[in-house]
Amino acid sequence: MYWIIFIGIAVISWIVQSRFKNKFKKYSEFPLSSGLSGAEIAQKMLHENGIYDVKVLVANEGGLSDHYNPANKTVNLSNEVYYGRSVAAAAVAAHECGHAVQHATAYSWLQFRSAMVPVVSIASRLTSWVLIGGVLLMAFSGNPWVLAVGVGALFLTTLFAFVTLPVEFDASGRALKWLETANVTHSRDEHDGAKDALKWAAMTYVVAALSALVTLLYYAYILFGRRD
Repeated sequence: MYWIIFIGIAVISWIVQSRFKNKFKKYSEFPLSSGLSGAEIAQKMLHENGIYDVKVLVANEGGLSDHYNPANKTVNLSNEVYYGRSVAAAAVAAHECGHAVQHATAYSWLQFRSAMVPVVSIASRLTSWVLIGGVLLMAFSGNPWVLAVGVGALFLTTLFAFVTLPVEFDASGRALKWLETANVTHSRDEHDGAKDALKWAAMTYVVAALSALVTLLYYAYILFGRRD
């Protein structure tokens, strides 16, 4: 039963990722009538929200590597977004600045997520090996403790995935509202395009969270459901 769910989640994930990439490509070819680049939009949104201590940089990781780093207060944009003058570039740049606004206003979900990062970083590196070792140890000796540690670590990474959801949805909401009120997206088609692009970006996080939950339930079932 679980394998069917795993396969289903994998297929859905592939569909959502493909859809998101296609949407990004589509709206990257949709020129923004304001003529602003992603970098200019990011700087404008930051300043209009009273934020002057955040730098806008070009990310070194390549395409779709856009992110906000609260540790050094930088908005990192891929080349396509930083230099782009499209609806997609506007949407992504504003979204990442939405995270900067969250940081500046002490948005509670972002604070919670940031506090989890050090622990989750360690847990995510160890989880796979601990789970495999725990399953083997439990199968051959009946000792459940290593698997229990693995399930605990997996719980933390799953919780992190779900905490990420309100952070991402809120950042998109802030971005879309600002794009419209700041008159960056001049037409309804531009605004709807930005909204569509961000919707599919958010869907990738939703699928990732569901995938993490299914994996957690699977190993929890092995730990609690098959013990004598």
